[in-house]
Amino acid sequence: MIVEIDEHSGFCFGVVNAIRKAEEELEKGVLYCVGDIVHNDLEVERLQRKGLRTIGHAEFTGLRDCRVLFRAHGEPPLSYELAIRNGVEIIDASCPVVLNLQKKIRAAYEKTKEKGAQIVIYGKQGHAEVVGLVGQTNGTAVVVEKEEDLQQIDFSRPVILFSQTTKSLAGFKKVAALLQEKGRAGVTVYDTICRKVANRIPQLRKFAALHDVILFVSGEKSSNGKQLFSVCKEVNPRTYFVQGVADVKPEMWEHSASIGISGATSTPRWIMEEMKSMIEQQ
Repeated sequence: MIVEIDEHSGFCFGVVNAIRKAEEELEKGVLYCVGDIVHNDLEVERLQRKGLRTIGHAEFTGLRDCRVLFRAHGEPPLSYELAIRNGVEIIDASCPVVLNLQKKIRAAYEKTKEKGAQIVIYGKQGHAEVVGLVGQTNGTAVVVEKEEDLQQIDFSRPVILFSQTTKSLAGFKKVAALLQEKGRAGVTVYDTICRKVANRIPQLRKFAALHDVILFVSGEKSSNGKQLFSVCKEVNPRTYFVQGVADVKPEMWEHSASIGISGATSTPRWIMEEMKSMIEQQ
């Protein structure tokens, strides 16, 4: 039986950079991280064994004179201000693509706020990246994900649309088209979706069609994982959502000649390698 790992799966550049920085800094001692460094429990647990301490924003506000890593998702301006005020050393692992988007949103907000324009972000409400993006507008940006969310927008005012970097390109285009239909005072659209992530969808469709069974590896908290799993399932009904080897059962690949293993941008390669090795030993 053939067992193949999808060569396009696994950590994106931003996550690779964050993990590398964390491992380097952990050699120097205790390191805190605001939120899970990646939406994968097994990888978080691996780094916690090395000394990484995951904290929430509430706990972050009380820290003094220590080192804190900002993960790839990015942070709002308030987090940087708090760190300076409390003598906290920031290890900034924000993805360069996210940082660039934050700057664009801040510039658009500063340039247009006196004209009454509304910054709209296509993204998941409460997602770590989106929190950082909304922070660039002093909390005034409107977050939309579904058509009914557009009710929050005042279409008598100009609209400027951006997107969370990891959202679906098709979904973004749909929201942009709806806004342009409704926008009486003008709609400016900036496509800010990361192509490294967006390109995974056509690649994944091809991979899913090549195999009898797909084991899609992802953490339950990963939005990207849920999205890509759905893509796999559409192409190949015999697609299973698994977090690690403990979730894999031999009956999943009964009467199959080939198994494909793929994963989210938050899925470490070592989990997929471990899974491939375990299957081949059955």
